[in-house]
Amino acid sequence: MYALVDCNNFYTSCERVFNPNLQQKPVAILSNNDGCVISMDDEAKRIGLPFGAPIFKWEDFCKLNNITVLSSNYPLYGDMSTRVMNILAQFTPDIEVYSVDEAFLQFKGFKNYDFTTYATQIRNRVLQWTGIPTCVGIAPTKALSKVANKIARSNIKQSKGICVIDTEEKRIKALQWTPLKKVWGIGWRLHKRLEAIGCKTAYDFIQLDDAFVLKTFSINEWKLKKDLEGISTLTLEDHTASKKTIATTRSFEYTLSNIEAIKERVSTFATSCAEKLRKQKSSCSMVLVFLRSDRHKKDTEQHKASRTIVFPYPTDSTLLISKAAVNAVATMFKKGIKYKRAGVIVTGLVLTENHQLDLFAAENPKHKPLMAAVDYINKRFKSDKIKLANQDLQRTWKMRQERLSPKYTTNINDVIIVK
Repeated sequence: MYALVDCNNFYTSCERVFNPNLQQKPVAILSNNDGCVISMDDEAKRIGLPFGAPIFKWEDFCKLNNITVLSSNYPLYGDMSTRVMNILAQFTPDIEVYSVDEAFLQFKGFKNYDFTTYATQIRNRVLQWTGIPTCVGIAPTKALSKVANKIARSNIKQSKGICVIDTEEKRIKALQWTPLKKVWGIGWRLHKRLEAIGCKTAYDFIQLDDAFVLKTFSINEWKLKKDLEGISTLTLEDHTASKKTIATTRSFEYTLSNIEAIKERVSTFATSCAEKLRKQKSSCSMVLVFLRSDRHKKDTEQHKASRTIVFPYPTDSTLLISKAAVNAVATMFKKGIKYKRAGVIVTGLVLTENHQLDLFAAENPKHKPLMAAVDYINKRFKSDKIKLANQDLQRTWKMRQERLSPKYTTNINDVIIVK
């Protein structure tokens, strides 16, 4: 059996844990730089605040409806997520952390278990130890556990946040209830194709012939179909594996038209990518850099460009990656354009200790020990203690977070004091 444990309105739930005054009140969380709504509680949903709403357009609506609007507090959410996942790991050793607020659990050898009781224990422990409410869906396969979780979430008062699909009758009923667009793994393009051939629910999808699905779609859709039929084909995945691409992309706090200021930002982004590379013991073969003007300002001249630099040998050196990124900016920059966004993406990743060498080119051997020393010092003292000379020593990238709540669990100065 598999379980999908999902935290309810995770971001707003984290805020409510430390600010009980927000309980039962509409709350919305904003994206980077306080741009648009990326999360909200059920109360805000019922009022009609849409996901993705640009806050500058919906500010009056929020004030009129007494919706509390907060900046994203990622240190808090990340710490609370870790706490929840550590609790879930106490119920089974087989766990896949699927996202910041949900995880798959596999129950091997749990014969003759009352899974409704077990799911209740999971919900109660997470709620008691962290204050975060959850929903638990349990079924014979991963895809069905997702379906079960959505059913549990659809009516928490009736389901008590739990749905267990443990009979054929329950499976069929659940699939008939589930709209096709809400099935895990079916995106809008696939939904459109399936809808064109008469599929409206998950049950309609499993009625398709296996050979037809394989011929018309792909092996992934066939696996999803078998999973929904109760035949397990989707197994737990290890999301801790090394990433195949690393990116640092940011919107500037203000538009920039000075090339030196843009170079400084891009150098900082490249430095961040290089640090992430070394952390997962990888090196990159190429780096992609892009620049974007502010597309929301229609009355100004628009410009977007990107450049890809291929290295003669894989590298994880901040010096080389930053230099390549800054040189790319010089070739893309257009005078008079007000740039709002930039990014650095490193790809073509290989293991640092096991990759193909070049006969005629090699990295400066001094870079390895230098980078190791820089990483050690930054980890030991402060993440931005040592910087490159082309970075602003007095500046760190900071999101616009005018509505930020305290970092209750990650900053000693923000720890709640009981009087």
